[in-house]
Amino acid sequence: MTATPNEYGLALIVGGEAGAASMLRFTAIVLTVALVLGAGCGQKTNASAPRTPHSKQVMITLQDLEDMFANMRSQTKWELDGEMLWGYFFTDSDPKKLERIVEPLTNGGYRFVSIYETDDKRTHFLHVERVEKHTPQTLHARNAEFYKLAETFGLESYDGMDVGPVEKK
Repeated sequence: MTATPNEYGLALIVGGEAGAASMLRFTAIVLTVALVLGAGCGQKTNASAPRTPHSKQVMITLQDLEDMFANMRSQTKWELDGEMLWGYFFTDSDPKKLERIVEPLTNGGYRFVSIYETDDKRTHFLHVERVEKHTPQTLHARNAEFYKLAETFGLESYDGMDVGPVEKK
């Protein structure tokens, strides 16, 4: 995958590997991931922050989401109080384990986007999306549901989310 700056100077993920080429859309801003995880913005990861049960991954906190929303409001022209296209990502080294959660997610109204392998071939990502309206609090609740879902299905992680405006047709 490559990151391409958009009209706001933010990076959009542009697909490029195993089924990801169809993911050309206004969705993931690399800034979102960086802000949530504290990378590249002068923040250090909080070593005492909650961690997921199956990995050493730091869980996304409500404060992380409040900061993310504040930064998106100041750095984009997006209408964050309305519906946005939210993408959610789960990881595991075994793609068959990811396939098992596709049906429960699609039954819950999420659109399956793809399962793709990373360049180093060690991890697979499941990407689903749904048009939703979120506040930091509702997104925090959604993340808690997805951390629990990943644990229930024995996945390596719920890896977080991306967001972008709903594409007008």
